[in-house]
Amino acid sequence: MNIEAIKTGNLKHLPGADLEDEDLAKTDLSNVNLAGANLTGTNFTDAKLEGGHLEGANLMGAILVQTDLLRVNLMGANLMQADLTGADLRGSNLRGANLMGAQFIDVSFAGAFLSGATLMNVNLQGVDFRGADLRGANLTGANLKGADLSRADLQGALLSEANLEEADLREANLAGANLTGANLLCAELEGANLRGIQSDRACLVGTIAENLVDSVSTV
Repeated sequence: MNIEAIKTGNLKHLPGADLEDEDLAKTDLSNVNLAGANLTGTNFTDAKLEGGHLEGANLMGAILVQTDLLRVNLMGANLMQADLTGADLRGSNLRGANLMGAQFIDVSFAGAFLSGATLMNVNLQGVDFRGADLRGANLTGANLKGADLSRADLQGALLSEANLEEADLREANLAGANLTGANLLCAELEGANLRGIQSDRACLVGTIAENLVDSVSTV
């Protein structure tokens, strides 16, 4: 593999490439094709991957600190234990991606597509999910304290035992979501669709909501 050609941006058609543990920091890889590539442990710090194709890629343990991932296709990608600190994932496609164990400090998923993604027990405190598609995502046990989920689509999402304390869920679609045992202490719920949610043992103390539908209950 010609790493220098990749670093200079002269080689961007790399489906299935093996770039495990390579250093591609600060590299302009806009619109690169790395579909199905092995990117385990690869360093993409400050790299530009905007518009890239990384569907099905293995990014386990990859370093994506301050990486530009705008509108990147990461459908079905493995991002377990990846470091996404400061990454920009606005409008990206993460449908069905595995994000367990990843680091998400100062990350934006605004307008991103995360339907069916796996985010179990992940620390997402303060993360920006404004307008994101999280339908059917598995957020069981996730820490979403103070997260911005306004206008997000969480229809059918798994949020059991999740921490949503002080989260912004205004105008979010939570229809059919599983909030069993979730902590929504002081969460903002104005205009949210709560129809058909499962909320047994959920903490709703101090929640701000215009209309809590009959299905909302605590035990």
